[in-house]
Amino acid sequence: MSAPPTLGLLLAGGLARRMGGGDKPLKQIGGRSILSHVVARLGPQCDSLLLNANGDPGRFAAYGLPVIADSVPDFAGPLAGILAGLDWLAENRSDLSWLVSIAADTPFIPRDLVSRLHAARAAADVPLACAASGGWTHPVIGLWPVALREDLRHALTVEDERKIDRWTARHGVAQVEWPVDPVDPFFNANRPDDLNEAARLYDLLRD
Repeated sequence: MSAPPTLGLLLAGGLARRMGGGDKPLKQIGGRSILSHVVARLGPQCDSLLLNANGDPGRFAAYGLPVIADSVPDFAGPLAGILAGLDWLAENRSDLSWLVSIAADTPFIPRDLVSRLHAARAAADVPLACAASGGWTHPVIGLWPVALREDLRHALTVEDERKIDRWTARHGVAQVEWPVDPVDPFFNANRPDDLNEAARLYDLLRD
C-alpha cells in the first residue's frame, strides 16, 4: 500500500536535563545539527514538517518550519506535544488525517519509517503504530490519527495521563521492528557523551 499523506512532527519540547540544558536537536554531529539530519531523513517521507518546541521559537528560524508550543502547560511530556501537533493539523491542514511523531534528537531515523508504520497499522486494523528496535519499543516514534485528538485531550487534561503506551493500549497499536545493525536507527542523544557516540555512528554509516 502507498502511505496516506502524513504530517511529520519533530518533538523538541523537553527540558534536556541529562544534556545539561539547551536544545539537543541543535547539537552538531558530522558538521550539521542533529535537527538537520532529522529533517533530511523525514522530510521526503512527509507532506510537510512541523516542530514542537517551547520557549522562543526564533532559535529554530533557520529551518523554516512552523513551530508550535505545547498546548498543555508545565511540560506535560511527549503526549502534550503530540496533542499540539494534532490540533495544528486539524486547524491548518484539514486535508490530512495522519501525523507521525519523532524525537528531534534521533539523527538516524529510517527512511522507510512512515510507509512501514502505515502498513503495520493497516494490516493489524488498529489506528496507531509505533517503532521498535533491539527489543525496545519507542512509543514517541509513532503514527497518530487526527480522529483521536479529543480522546487524547481528555486523557491529558482530565485523567492526567502522561504515559504514551498506556494511552495507545486503549485503542490498539501495531509495533514495527527495525534492525539495529549496523546502527540502531532510533539512537538518540540524551547525554553529552552520546554526542561522541553519534559522531562515531555517523562516520560508520558513511563508510
